[in-house]
Amino acid sequence: MPSQRGDLGRIAGAYGVALVAAGISVWLTSGLDLLWRVALADVVATGVIYAFSVAWKNTSTYDAYWSVAPLAIVALWAAWPGAVDPLVAACVLGGVGVWGLRLTYSWARGWPGLHHEDWRYTDFRERYPRPIFELVNLFGLHGFPTVQVFLGLLPAYALLRHADGPAWIALLGLAGMLGATLVEELADRHLHRFLRRRTDPDEILADGLWAWSRHPNYFGEICFWWALWLPVPWLAPSWWWTCVGAVAITLMFVFVSLPLIERRALSKRPHYAEHIARTSAILPWPPRRS
Repeated sequence: MPSQRGDLGRIAGAYGVALVAAGISVWLTSGLDLLWRVALADVVATGVIYAFSVAWKNTSTYDAYWSVAPLAIVALWAAWPGAVDPLVAACVLGGVGVWGLRLTYSWARGWPGLHHEDWRYTDFRERYPRPIFELVNLFGLHGFPTVQVFLGLLPAYALLRHADGPAWIALLGLAGMLGATLVEELADRHLHRFLRRRTDPDEILADGLWAWSRHPNYFGEICFWWALWLPVPWLAPSWWWTCVGAVAITLMFVFVSLPLIERRALSKRPHYAEHIARTSAILPWPPRRS
């Protein structure tokens, strides 16, 4: 436990350095539009975290970026002069804030420390020689998720900077974001309890939300990004195209994350194929009879 707390402190320090570097980037790019200034700062911060992950030989250093970066980005967009309706801002900040803080806490609670690296990253390390792995590491494992998240946050920029309409519609987005976050929290709590009590490594979690979906946490995550976009067609209709972020994240979970984790489960659990035949992949649905 002391080692874990110490490693969390090191991670927090790395993210602090990344935040400072991002702030300097925003300051140095004053001639650009705010959207592009923040996009470049996001790339700079990702580069800093990548440098720490290389120094520590642990790509999981980046794992918290998915939930930490949106908190800083959305807060900056809301605080920058020229933000629009305070109710809209409160809904966007509230929804993203609750989601980001919960997800970051969930990561910190379950993270063993810097001695541990996600199995997907170790697979890449074993599959590719060092120079090729570092390209995959920089552009695939760090850069690609950063782009995905930034695209996902574009509706927040549209709502915070360009909303023009009945502000109460933003409450629909807030309700959707909070509902999606609740689904993720319930799924994660159930998963943590299951992992603590499990004695047979072949046992499969298949009750509660997990009886209706093999990955209810993915379902909640996908719903969150769509809920963030939900008010845009009414409040910033010319920014309707910002749904590209939710589309990209949905496709990533369905065609990248899901196949990776399912192949691993099939290779390690002999009865997982039966679970696949019985249970919906992501969308909650009553389980099929055997």
